[in-house]
Amino acid sequence: MSRPLPRQDIVRSLRNPVSGRVEWRVLDGLTSYDDALAIMEGRVAAIAAGEAAEQVLLLQHPPLYTAGTSAVSSADDLLRFPLHKTGRGGQITYHGPGQRVVYVMLDLGRRGPDVRAFVAALEDWIIAALAHFGVHGARREDRVGVWVARPDKPPGVNGEPAEDKIAAIGIRVRRWVTFHGISLNIAPELSHYAAITPCGIAASHLGLTSLRDLGVPATLAEVDETLRRTFEATFGAAR
Repeated sequence: MSRPLPRQDIVRSLRNPVSGRVEWRVLDGLTSYDDALAIMEGRVAAIAAGEAAEQVLLLQHPPLYTAGTSAVSSADDLLRFPLHKTGRGGQITYHGPGQRVVYVMLDLGRRGPDVRAFVAALEDWIIAALAHFGVHGARREDRVGVWVARPDKPPGVNGEPAEDKIAAIGIRVRRWVTFHGISLNIAPELSHYAAITPCGIAASHLGLTSLRDLGVPATLAEVDETLRRTFEATFGAAR
């Protein structure tokens, strides 16, 4: 069941009227996880020190897995790609080409120190972006991320409607500055999730999807432009 989101309250609490526009940075090609982490670490420290503007960093990773603080032990020797242990929340997930990774570095100390509101706002942002492509995304009370109903797939053992996850969210907060963020599936190789239980999704009626899997031929550039346009409604202007 979807949880209600007091959108106006979140907008008021998370928009930052004093820090100016949020810097928007896109990296071409594939960025290693270690390089992305170094960029985030440096920027978060600078934001916390008041030496740099907030930033949204968009990139793609080569095929790899990341494990959050809730991840259970995995048989690393069975994984197809490198596993990186992170400080973000959540469990294990896959990143790779065809997936837009969005690392969001915002100062909640100024915007309002409310982590739950921030996560809900990230979900709200992705739902708004998906709507531009005719995809109805939704949040779920017991599952972080953005989900899409799949009436074309078999229901669960107790008749639960089938749903697929299209965007994962895992964040970390240091000195009230956020980092890590969102992975949105545009056209990744979904079979690469097979070696893991992605984000702890084990129920038979829950799975993974992408815009391509849903029949939406969106390009990376089109998704980036839509993310940028829909970002402002929740978080303020980007530059």
